[in-house]
Amino acid sequence: MATIRDIAKEAGVSAGAVSRILNNDATLSVAPETREHVLAIARKLNYTKSSRKKAMAKNTFTMGIVLWYTAEQELKDSYYLRVRQGVEDFCMKNAIRVVRIFPNEPDGLKQLASVNGLICLGKFSKKEIDTFLGICSNIVFLDMVVDEYNITSLTLDFERAVYDVMDYLTGLGHTKIALLVGCEYVGDGERLVDARTVAYKKYMEHREMDADTYVREGSFTAKSGYDMMMDLLDSSNLPTAVFAANDAIALGAMKAIKERGYKIPRDISIVGFNDEESSTFITPPLTTIHAPSYDMGQHGANLVYVASNLSIKTPLKAKIPCPLVIRESCARVKENC
Repeated sequence: MATIRDIAKEAGVSAGAVSRILNNDATLSVAPETREHVLAIARKLNYTKSSRKKAMAKNTFTMGIVLWYTAEQELKDSYYLRVRQGVEDFCMKNAIRVVRIFPNEPDGLKQLASVNGLICLGKFSKKEIDTFLGICSNIVFLDMVVDEYNITSLTLDFERAVYDVMDYLTGLGHTKIALLVGCEYVGDGERLVDARTVAYKKYMEHREMDADTYVREGSFTAKSGYDMMMDLLDSSNLPTAVFAANDAIALGAMKAIKERGYKIPRDISIVGFNDEESSTFITPPLTTIHAPSYDMGQHGANLVYVASNLSIKTPLKAKIPCPLVIRESCARVKENC
């Protein structure tokens, strides 16, 4: 009997995408021809959902997923989409029922009343965290450092990633290194501290380099990256390198640099963060930090699922390493070419 993985292999897409197509998931952004291709293969292989239903009947575990982003925002930021897909692919493989809640969803929290484990994906206020803990004690926060000692959280190792970028750029002779970063808010406007900003300033101060002149704050969008870079270019202190807090910001910054007649990397080097698929195809290909967001989702779901079978209640605070991917957007200062 054909399985979702059989269809995924022949269609050349992920098993998670196949599952969502077969279940008519309206939040999945996929080309119509891809959707029809998957459905055609499912028909050819005589796929039926009966085997999965039997598996679901044997497994009564229900995983709740609380999302920080709306479905519309998620489609514009593939980072969080990939984390969620990691969670849901794990659940599909282990026949775990999923209850997914987007922000401001009517009666959303009521739907979580019977979950056996809870994944909270994104950034949340103290009040929201307390609410989630009141719903389920088997809980993991993904992409957010939670200070409370009794809460498990899984994040990227931002400090190590930033240090790797800064070591790479200073190794190329750069000392005037700009940071373009977005601001994030939770609850009633509480601003979050960005770990990349903290690590950047710590590194710059330790090296006795200017940690304030070259910092610009906006949002995690290409438009904001363009505006922040234009502001830098209009100033009297031109950086020789730019570290963008995500690839979208880097893309906008690159457009601004080129419009002003500067060459990348001859005049200004640039590094991004996330390693979006598009970063390979822009000109020049973008040096960036690879953020294993899908793996974070898989790890988080596994932590919740395994915890339900353990008598151990000790929480975990874990960080996932993020390697630097060197491409063609950086050059040595002394080369000027």
